[in-house]
Amino acid sequence: MTLQAALVVPEGELWSGPAQIVIAKTTDGDIGVLTGHSPVLGILAPGGLVRIRPAGPDGEDAVEAVVNGGFLSVADDRVSVLAREAQLVPEIDRAAVQAALDEALEAARSVTQGGEDTAEVSYYRALLHASGDGS
Repeated sequence: MTLQAALVVPEGELWSGPAQIVIAKTTDGDIGVLTGHSPVLGILAPGGLVRIRPAGPDGEDAVEAVVNGGFLSVADDRVSVLAREAQLVPEIDRAAVQAALDEALEAARSVTQGGEDTAEVSYYRALLHASGDGS
Protein backbone atom coordinates (compact mmCIF):
# COMPACT_ATOMS: atom_id res chain seq x y z
CA MET A 1 0.00 0.00 0.00
CA THR A 2 1.24 3.52 -0.80
CA LEU A 3 0.48 7.10 0.00
CA GLN A 4 -0.87 9.56 -2.54
CA ALA A 5 1.27 12.67 -2.17
CA ALA A 6 1.11 16.13 -3.70
CA LEU A 7 3.35 19.18 -3.39
CA VAL A 8 1.43 22.27 -4.43
CA VAL A 9 2.14 26.02 -4.59
CA PRO A 10 -0.33 28.78 -5.60
CA GLU A 11 0.95 28.62 -9.19
CA GLY A 12 0.23 24.90 -9.48
CA GLU A 13 1.42 21.41 -8.69
CA LEU A 14 5.19 20.82 -8.38
CA TRP A 15 4.93 17.07 -7.89
CA SER A 16 2.31 14.40 -7.25
CA GLY A 17 2.12 10.65 -7.28
CA PRO A 18 2.35 7.51 -5.18
CA ALA A 19 4.90 7.68 -2.37
CA GLN A 20 6.43 5.37 0.21
CA ILE A 21 7.12 8.15 2.73
CA VAL A 22 6.83 11.92 3.07
CA ILE A 23 9.07 13.82 5.49
CA ALA A 24 8.56 17.50 6.22
CA LYS A 25 9.87 20.09 8.65
CA THR A 26 7.05 21.75 10.57
CA THR A 27 7.09 24.43 13.23
CA ASP A 28 6.73 21.60 15.79
CA GLY A 29 9.60 19.54 14.34
CA ASP A 30 10.09 16.96 11.61
CA ILE A 31 7.24 14.64 10.69
CA GLY A 32 7.46 11.42 8.73
CA VAL A 33 4.33 10.00 7.17
CA LEU A 34 3.85 6.37 6.13
CA THR A 35 0.68 4.56 5.10
CA GLY A 36 -1.85 4.27 7.90
CA HIS A 37 -0.73 7.53 9.55
CA SER A 38 -3.38 9.19 11.68
CA PRO A 39 -4.86 12.44 10.35
CA VAL A 40 -2.74 15.48 11.10
CA LEU A 41 -2.40 19.09 10.08
CA GLY A 42 1.01 20.73 10.46
CA ILE A 43 2.37 24.20 9.74
CA LEU A 44 5.43 24.10 7.50
CA ALA A 45 8.58 25.77 8.84
CA PRO A 46 10.04 28.62 6.77
CA GLY A 47 13.00 27.28 4.85
CA GLY A 48 12.02 23.71 5.67
CA LEU A 49 12.87 20.75 3.50
CA VAL A 50 10.21 18.34 2.22
CA ARG A 51 11.35 14.88 1.05
CA ILE A 52 9.10 12.50 -0.82
CA ARG A 53 10.28 8.99 -1.62
CA PRO A 54 8.25 7.90 -4.63
CA ALA A 55 6.75 4.42 -4.62
CA GLY A 56 8.05 2.17 -7.32
CA PRO A 57 11.28 0.51 -8.36
CA ASP A 58 14.20 0.75 -5.97
CA GLY A 59 16.72 3.38 -6.87
CA GLU A 60 14.17 6.03 -7.77
CA ASP A 61 15.46 9.33 -6.39
CA ALA A 62 13.63 11.14 -3.65
CA VAL A 63 11.89 14.38 -4.53
CA GLU A 64 13.27 17.23 -2.42
CA ALA A 65 11.90 20.75 -2.16
CA VAL A 66 12.55 23.75 0.04
CA VAL A 67 9.32 25.37 1.22
CA ASN A 68 8.51 28.75 2.68
CA GLY A 69 5.39 28.54 4.79
CA GLY A 70 2.16 26.69 4.22
CA PHE A 71 0.87 23.49 5.73
CA LEU A 72 0.87 19.71 5.49
CA SER A 73 -2.34 17.72 5.67
CA VAL A 74 -2.56 13.96 6.19
CA ALA A 75 -5.79 11.96 5.93
CA ASP A 76 -6.74 8.57 4.48
CA ASP A 77 -3.24 7.85 3.09
CA ARG A 78 -3.23 11.17 1.25
CA VAL A 79 -0.54 13.75 2.01
CA SER A 80 -0.96 17.28 0.73
CA VAL A 81 1.90 19.73 1.11
CA LEU A 82 0.45 23.15 0.36
CA ALA A 83 3.28 25.68 0.36
CA ARG A 84 3.21 29.44 0.01
CA GLU A 85 6.49 29.14 -1.92
CA ALA A 86 8.57 26.10 -2.86
CA GLN A 87 11.33 25.09 -5.21
CA LEU A 88 12.42 21.62 -6.20
CA VAL A 89 16.09 21.26 -5.23
CA PRO A 90 17.40 20.35 -8.72
CA GLU A 91 15.75 23.48 -10.16
CA ILE A 92 17.33 26.00 -7.78
CA ASP A 93 19.12 28.84 -9.58
CA ARG A 94 21.89 29.74 -7.10
CA ALA A 95 22.71 33.11 -8.66
CA ALA A 96 19.08 34.23 -8.57
CA VAL A 97 18.67 32.97 -5.00
CA GLN A 98 21.86 34.73 -3.85
CA ALA A 99 20.61 37.99 -5.36
CA ALA A 100 17.23 37.55 -3.66
CA LEU A 101 18.95 36.74 -0.35
CA ASP A 102 21.11 39.87 -0.56
CA GLU A 103 17.98 41.93 -1.21
CA ALA A 104 16.07 40.27 1.64
CA LEU A 105 18.99 40.82 4.05
CA GLU A 106 19.12 44.49 3.14
CA ALA A 107 15.36 44.84 3.67
CA ALA A 108 15.57 42.95 6.97
CA ARG A 109 18.32 45.23 8.29
CA SER A 110 15.98 48.19 8.09
CA VAL A 111 13.13 46.32 9.82
CA THR A 112 14.66 44.03 12.46
CA GLN A 113 17.20 44.90 15.08
CA GLY A 114 17.44 41.64 17.03
CA GLY A 115 19.58 39.92 14.42
CA GLU A 116 16.90 37.27 13.87
CA ASP A 117 16.31 36.09 10.30
CA THR A 118 12.99 36.81 8.66
CA ALA A 119 11.08 33.90 7.11
CA GLU A 120 12.15 35.13 3.68
CA VAL A 121 15.85 35.19 4.66
CA SER A 122 15.54 31.68 6.17
CA TYR A 123 13.94 30.45 2.95
CA TYR A 124 16.71 31.83 0.71
CA ARG A 125 19.44 30.48 2.99
CA ALA A 126 17.78 27.06 2.92
CA LEU A 127 17.60 27.18 -0.89
CA LEU A 128 21.33 27.90 -1.10
CA HIS A 129 22.15 25.19 1.42
CA ALA A 130 19.98 22.61 -0.40
CA SER A 131 21.55 23.49 -3.74
CA GLY A 132 24.95 22.50 -2.39
CA ASP A 133 26.25 25.93 -1.39
CA GLY A 134 27.31 25.75 2.24
CA SER A 135 26.02 29.28 2.99
